[in-house]
Amino acid sequence: MNDTPIIRATGRRKTSVARVILRPGEGKLVVNRRLFDSYFPSVALRWEVQQPLVATELNGKFDILILARGGGLHGQAGAARLGIARALVAYNPELRPKLRQGGFLTRDPRAKERKKYGQKGARKRFQFSKR
Repeated sequence: MNDTPIIRATGRRKTSVARVILRPGEGKLVVNRRLFDSYFPSVALRWEVQQPLVATELNGKFDILILARGGGLHGQAGAARLGIARALVAYNPELRPKLRQGGFLTRDPRAKERKKYGQKGARKRFQFSKR
């Protein structure tokens, strides 16, 4: 049996859920069985996912498999970022202060507000007519 540790963690953002599997390796990132660069076409989204690794100076030391479901690409990137940060803390609890300081361990609670009945949207109302 292989004795290398495999760390699993979950991250959430908006309606997206990302399951992250972290194992020691040469820095390969795979998202939903696709290469990282082809899954996240935007440089900004790729940077967002890699932020916890860069902050802890562990970029290129782990092979990361991300299984993302729900939402859009931006929500999935945020969920993956949180999942990677949680996995790094599970791997080494001493990284917690550095990740906490960067804000990578905080779950972003913002989500779309539901539409209310009798209204045009969540906040917008129909125009009021006095007469």
